[in-house]
Amino acid sequence: MDSTWKDPFATATGEKAEIHGKLDAAIECGSRKFQHKIYVADITDPCILGLDFLQKFNFMVDLEKNEIRTGGDEIPLFSASAEDSKLCSVLAKEKTIIPARSECLIQGVPEVSGKFRYAVTDFPRQVSQKGVLLAATLADLKKEAIPVRVLNMDHKPKTIDKGTVIATCEPVVDIVARPQEFSESLRLPSILENLEGLNKEQRTVVKELLQEFQSLFSTSDSDVGRCNMTQHRINTGNHPPIKQ
Repeated sequence: MDSTWKDPFATATGEKAEIHGKLDAAIECGSRKFQHKIYVADITDPCILGLDFLQKFNFMVDLEKNEIRTGGDEIPLFSASAEDSKLCSVLAKEKTIIPARSECLIQGVPEVSGKFRYAVTDFPRQVSQKGVLLAATLADLKKEAIPVRVLNMDHKPKTIDKGTVIATCEPVVDIVARPQEFSESLRLPSILENLEGLNKEQRTVVKELLQEFQSLFSTSDSDVGRCNMTQHRINTGNHPPIKQ
């Protein structure tokens, strides 16, 4: 750090701040890193990004969506006061009954809206029902409803009343938008490329669908796995099952 530069520094409020020095630093925003000269001073905020930085690296400020964008990254903006309320509760939008040993999606709404846009839902341990688990989900709080995936591990149905706290959420640091990439090594097996009876347009649509979800298809005996985490039973009455 170069400590030879000692001129006083004026903050955005007009207050004078003593400069301890300046240095070239790597600033990480989203998935990108930027090399920029910064000044070290005694200020209240941990860091202030100036207009010179935003203009130099072509940042776009969108106050309507409360975010800044650079390249393919969308970085949400929220006030420092949002840190105090980052455990925002998500309430059940309507009464829902979760069947025994089942998983379902429940529509939720934020208890307090407008403080931040993107959030990650988490498990509300202090208020959750026994035997109900929640999957962490990235949610857009400006949507009409927040999808919350829950699992009832009990042998009895669980009732979630309207207005019940089903999750907590906290603001995300940044969202990295990555373009979908298709590797040349990930080719469809020949059995999936046999699309007779379809025209050219239909064949293209089906191939794209199979390409996107190709990991769901079994292509040989070696890629079929097993697990003992769940069991399924078919009631055949008095007729024993047969293998054909």
